Amino acid sequence: MPFSFKHRPQEAVTTQTPTHFSPAPSTHPAPRRDVYLDYAAATPMAPEAVAAMLPYLSERFQNPSAPYAAARAVGADLEDARARLAHVLGARPANVTLTAGATEANNLAIAAVSGQVLVAATEHQSVLEAAAARDHATIPVGPDGRVDPADVARAIGPATELVSVSLANGEVGAIQPIRKIAAVVAAERARRLAGREGRPILLHTDASQAAGYCSVNVSSLGADLVTVSAAKVYGPKQVGLLYAADGVRLRPLVRGGGQEGGVRSGTQNVAGVMAFACALELAERLRPRECRRLATLRDALQARLVREFPWCVVAGPRKAANRLPGLLHVSFPGLEARRLVILLEREGVSVGTGSACAASKMRVSHVLSAMGVPERVAAGSLRITLGRPTTEGDVDYAADAICRVVRAEAARMGLGEVRDA
Repeated sequence: MPFSFKHRPQEAVTTQTPTHFSPAPSTHPAPRRDVYLDYAAATPMAPEAVAAMLPYLSERFQNPSAPYAAARAVGADLEDARARLAHVLGARPANVTLTAGATEANNLAIAAVSGQVLVAATEHQSVLEAAAARDHATIPVGPDGRVDPADVARAIGPATELVSVSLANGEVGAIQPIRKIAAVVAAERARRLAGREGRPILLHTDASQAAGYCSVNVSSLGADLVTVSAAKVYGPKQVGLLYAADGVRLRPLVRGGGQEGGVRSGTQNVAGVMAFACALELAERLRPRECRRLATLRDALQARLVREFPWCVVAGPRKAANRLPGLLHVSFPGLEARRLVILLEREGVSVGTGSACAASKMRVSHVLSAMGVPERVAAGSLRITLGRPTTEGDVDYAADAICRVVRAEAARMGLGEVRDA
C-alpha cells in the first residue's frame, strides 16, 4: 500500500506566517502538485504501522495491566512489541522504557542524575530546557555543527554526571561522533573508579532524527541512555522510548500505578507501541536502500540550487558520512525564510525554516547561532528534508519552484542579477 498525500500538511506553514505578509489564496491559481519536504518535522505513518495499530483501537482495547485473559493477551502483545524494539537497539527488553514521545524520554534521561549536565549547544529544546533547570554547561560545536570529542573532554568537570549529545541534528543534518564521545566518557569513568571517586558519569544520545538513517545499536553507540521517537520513523506521534543500560537508575517524572517498572506510570499506549515496533523494524530494514536513494535525490537538489544561486550557503558537514542523507539546509542571504515558505506553499511545496519548534516562535535558530552563522544568512535559511514517499519528480518540481521563488524574491529585494533558468 503506497503513501498518499491527498491534503498538504498545514501546521508548519500557518504557525510561521508573519503578520506583515498575508497570502491571498483566492486570487492565486491552485498549485499543480503537492510536494511535502519537511520530514524532519513529521513523517506520515507507514501503512504497515497503521495496520499494526488498528486492532488495539477496537477489539483488542483492554488494559494490559488488568488480570483477565483478554487483558493478559494484550499485555503479552505489548511485551512482544517491547522485545522487538529492544532487538533493533541490540538491547534487552528490560532496558527499554516506553514513553509518550522523545521529549519525555529526554527529560527522563536528564533526571537520572543529580549532578552537572553537559549538553551540546545544538541539542533539541527538550534537552536544553531540561538541562537549564539544573546545574549545566554547554559544549560548543564547530561551523559544521559537529561536536569535537576533545571539547567534551575539556568540558567535563568534577561535578559532571551526564553528557548529552544527539546522534544527529535535525536542522543541519550533522551526525555526531558518538562513539568517540562515548570513549571520552568511558575514560573519565575509569579514571574516577581508579581514584575511588563515587560520582558516576553517563552518556545520553537523542537518536530521534537519526533512527532509520544511522545504526541505533546501543553497543556500537556506546551510550548509557538512548532516546528514540516513533514520530520520526513513520510511526505515531507521542510514542517513544528510552533505553537505559544496566546499572542506570531512572527516576520517575510521572507517578501513579507503577507501570513501566515504576519509572513511567499510566496505562501504556498499546496501539501506539505496536505501531512503533512495526515502524522501527521497517525503518531499519529499509535503511541501506533509503539512505542511498535519499542521498542521491538530496545531492541532485543541492547541485541544482548551488548552480542556480552560487551565492547561497549550504550548512552542515560536507562529508557525506557525517550528514543525514535526506536533509538539505540552504540559506539565501538577504531573503526572508518565512516569506519563501509561504510563496513555496503557493507553488504546492512544503518546506521548513529550521526545527518546527523554533520556527513556530519566529526566532533565529539556536543551532545556526551556535554554529556561528551570521543572522543575515540564518534569516534566509530553508530546511528541506526528503522522505520515503519523495520521488525524483517531486524533487524536480520542488527545485523548479524554489528557483522561481528565490529569483523573484532576489529581484524584489534588489540583490542584483540572478541566473535565469
